[in-house]
Amino acid sequence: MTSRKKKAATKKRTTKKTSATSGLWMVKQEPEAYSWDDLVRDGRTDWTGVRNFQARNNLRQMKVGDRVLFYHSGPGKCVVGIAEVAKAAYPDPSVDDPQWVAVDIKPVKPLKEPVPLASIRYNPKLSNLPLIRQSQLSVMSLTKEEFETIVGMGAGRKTRSQ
Repeated sequence: MTSRKKKAATKKRTTKKTSATSGLWMVKQEPEAYSWDDLVRDGRTDWTGVRNFQARNNLRQMKVGDRVLFYHSGPGKCVVGIAEVAKAAYPDPSVDDPQWVAVDIKPVKPLKEPVPLASIRYNPKLSNLPLIRQSQLSVMSLTKEEFETIVGMGAGRKTRSQ
């Protein structure tokens, strides 16, 4: 029983450590369900339907003006654009349960070149990216270096992999 408490405390400490965010995020969506082009056409959307506790907690931390990389999951698997949080977390209107939240996002600009998962996976600067380490996570926090590295890759700039 003591070891169980110790593990729980350690796990909680780890979660707390990563909860400080830089205001930089990535959201994943299957393009068949809702693509970058759909977001551009709509000008803004509510990001609803998240039913994973860690992803929900990330949504709760998002603030208006935070930058968000838009990732097409499923076919293609690539980052395609930069969006911005337009409305901070509020109760998800797609479900009648107050524990789930949504945010609104709006497009900022497409990346000049999509950044494929293969390129992300083999860039040493991105080795701790939740996209690689927790592939099922649909909303994740990014460090400034991770965000800037991916944006640089999408702009066609070569990044040094030191």
